[in-house]
Amino acid sequence: MNCSKKGEWLQIEVPEEWNQLTIEMILKEMWKTPKKLLHQFRMEKRVEVNGMVQTRWDQQLKKGDRLQIRLFIEEDYGVEPQYMPITISYEDEHLLIADKPAGIDTHSNDGEGQTLANAVAYHLQMNGLFTKIRHIHRLDRDTSGGVVFAKHALAGAVLDQMLEKRHISRTYIAFVHGQIKQKKGTITANIGRDRHHPTRRRVSTTGDHAVTHFEVINYYPNAKVTLVKLTLDTGRTHQIRVHLSHLGHPIVGDALYGGRLDWIRRQALHAENIHFVHPFTNETIDVAIPWSDDLKLFEKTLSKAGM
Repeated sequence: MNCSKKGEWLQIEVPEEWNQLTIEMILKEMWKTPKKLLHQFRMEKRVEVNGMVQTRWDQQLKKGDRLQIRLFIEEDYGVEPQYMPITISYEDEHLLIADKPAGIDTHSNDGEGQTLANAVAYHLQMNGLFTKIRHIHRLDRDTSGGVVFAKHALAGAVLDQMLEKRHISRTYIAFVHGQIKQKKGTITANIGRDRHHPTRRRVSTTGDHAVTHFEVINYYPNAKVTLVKLTLDTGRTHQIRVHLSHLGHPIVGDALYGGRLDWIRRQALHAENIHFVHPFTNETIDVAIPWSDDLKLFEKTLSKAGM
């Protein structure tokens, strides 16, 4: 799709497949724009076609029309920009994917501490962009890997919908204790809160439905550690950690769920790939997030003879 940023406006050249669709169809049905944002677009006259403000959204568009939406408005970050050396694995006008180091939260619940959200705000500030920090999903504090952030309100709404419908695919790797002999498999087990611990989750028949797929990548016999690749059909809190522990193979370094801490000082879990179709350009976005240094060193140690 031919779309581009023109100052504060997103300009889309209406493609063949949008011919005779209305503005309302595109905003409400295709992008599932929230009512509050639709109201803002109307009240603030933020939708134009061929340079003319559109107050009626039932007008049919024609191929080649220029649909213009004022998306790139200045907003408060909502968090304090703080410098942190992070890597941005992907970025365009609508979204970015930041590589979260282990040991920091994705965002703060109480506004305190240095988080990935603070670092992303600093990155945007350094590039002259002032917009609310919108994380689309989270990673646990001691999990490393890619996190998607939206750069304007409509991107946030559309990406939230895509995540909910599982149209954003995330692939993880984990080092677990023991040998998983089954090459591929699926763990289906409901997950609920642990009544005896404030943060821990557990497999529970009354919990939320949860499905994790795994594939064995390597086995390190001297250390009795298996490297697995994982994808999720659901996104429950601590899902991978709970399911692997339930399988009898807790993640190395995950003390909360039975992992040992003598090899690595955090759970050896990393979100290494994010894959989706871009909601505005229709391009396939496939981003690999390199392993963090501690995981590379750990794998190297495992590979040495005598481990």
